[in-house]
Amino acid sequence: MVEITRHAEPSATAGETRHATLATPAGEPGAPARRPSWLADAVFYEVYPQSFHDTNGDGIGDIPGITAKLDYIRDLGCNALWINPCYDSPFKDAGYDVRDYTKVAPRYGTNGDLVALFEEAHRRGMHVLLDLVPGHTSEEHAWFRASARADHADRTVPATASPATPVDVSERYIWTDCWISGGDGLPFVGGEAERDGTYILNFFKCQPALNYGFAHPNQPWQKPALGPDALATCDAMLDVMRFWLSRGADGFRVDMSDSLVKHDEDGKPFTIRTWRHMFAQIRPEFPEAAFVAEWGRPYESMQAGFDMDFYLDWRWGGWPNGYNMLLRNTDTPLTRDGDASYFNADSGAAIKPFLDQYLPQLADCERAGGLFDLITCNHDTIRVGQRLTARELKVAYGMLLTMPGCPFVYYGDEIGMRYRPLPTKEGGYVRTGSRTPMQWSPDAPNLGFSGAAADTAAGVADPYLPVDPAPDAPTVAAAQTDPESLWHWIREVLAFRHATPALAATAGFEVVAGRDGGRAFAFRRVARDGGMAHGAGARPGATAGDVVVAMNPGRDTVTIDVPARGVRDDDARTIALSIGGPSLDAGALILPPQSFAILR
Repeated sequence: MVEITRHAEPSATAGETRHATLATPAGEPGAPARRPSWLADAVFYEVYPQSFHDTNGDGIGDIPGITAKLDYIRDLGCNALWINPCYDSPFKDAGYDVRDYTKVAPRYGTNGDLVALFEEAHRRGMHVLLDLVPGHTSEEHAWFRASARADHADRTVPATASPATPVDVSERYIWTDCWISGGDGLPFVGGEAERDGTYILNFFKCQPALNYGFAHPNQPWQKPALGPDALATCDAMLDVMRFWLSRGADGFRVDMSDSLVKHDEDGKPFTIRTWRHMFAQIRPEFPEAAFVAEWGRPYESMQAGFDMDFYLDWRWGGWPNGYNMLLRNTDTPLTRDGDASYFNADSGAAIKPFLDQYLPQLADCERAGGLFDLITCNHDTIRVGQRLTARELKVAYGMLLTMPGCPFVYYGDEIGMRYRPLPTKEGGYVRTGSRTPMQWSPDAPNLGFSGAAADTAAGVADPYLPVDPAPDAPTVAAAQTDPESLWHWIREVLAFRHATPALAATAGFEVVAGRDGGRAFAFRRVARDGGMAHGAGARPGATAGDVVVAMNPGRDTVTIDVPARGVRDDDARTIALSIGGPSLDAGALILPPQSFAILR
């Protein structure tokens, strides 16, 4: 099985880092210098809403279910959430086909339920990002249905911000000027609408592309990027942002954020300028709103004005990117044989190939004042719990949760939930097996996810997806009662992170061991003066200075030299947190097989 993701193929090849440059035209704002202060101490928990917790017994997770589990998420150490799309949708792509941006899908609850979630999260000192899908909608969206009418005069809808005002949406999507026109190299659909034209797609057939224009129009139907029609689409998306930010959302993770302008050049200059335009409007209104890009190339996304970017998991034709080298370096991700992942104890892999790609990208983010975030997994990526052992995962998550940026924990990764090969559900295909219900308790129906049971006569549905039927299926309840569990380890690491300014999102980072090859990896994090570096919201008793994080995922004992403490050179370092029995000997750190340590 070859792993796939939703985003477009990167323009840089594996192992290559290209730095784009973009001049700011006169009068156009550049990327903002100030980032939301709360990101300094943010650790995110990704919630796939239909699979997290069902409170009404219909077999589908819901918004009240997320609210009911806020204390669980906070106690784990995550003080922020990213919720996958919860808007009204026909769910042909699991909600990434939006039918109404301003309405919660009835299966999840109501707009009032989502506002209540914001309020309860804020009461706990937590923040909530929604998932913004700006590139396309469902074919059932009112905008698209109106744009598809034959008569131009009929192509109007009420404005989002002012429902009494009709808005012409004839050019809200990318339509050609003839029913037999091709898409100029882009995917398209014809014969589905009254309008004399074909329309461009972004992903599935059900997802018509919104019109942000073309970098270099060469057909009569192609509108220019940042021209009147493209800016009208920007205005509509800004109204969507305002709708939810004004009701308590703390920002957005932005789906396929690099794909707005069609036929954009290498480096995405027109898409970058489009985002700059939108951020120039929305940031003065909501200065503490955070925006994280599904882009994967921070030398572009930071220029666009995003606060954060993900180090996305890419693997094309068997060639891994740096992140893939850590956890998923295999073409057969359900089996251990042949897995060359760094954290596989038997792989013999060095950290150097990852660093060769990661360090230049981290530098790009730091220059722009942004954050480059690592993930344990996400809804588009095959879980690793069935291939890596609990010890291997402890070492891996120890690293991911102490690196620069804001880490993201995918629901269930904290208990080692496993990927399950399943038939496609709502357009998930190979991704479906990473979207199974959260496993709360071994003693409750559906492992505590839902009280639903198959009873078609009574009108009761099965759960959204089947839970893991294995006798050893991991659950939260079992993990919490086992002091050696992965859940306890993640909770301990995150508690240490929150209490340590040197582990703040923007604290300094330097490699101590691993640049020259070998299994060991160590890095130093240093608290910085001013700004976000001391960790807004850091817990009482937080310690300053620096820390060294070191690990040995392999089978042999290794020894590395560690730098003297940053507080006073004559202070000896101590091991503050560890697994696997590491020890210090006269400034050297001895790392037994599969060990991890944080040194003060």
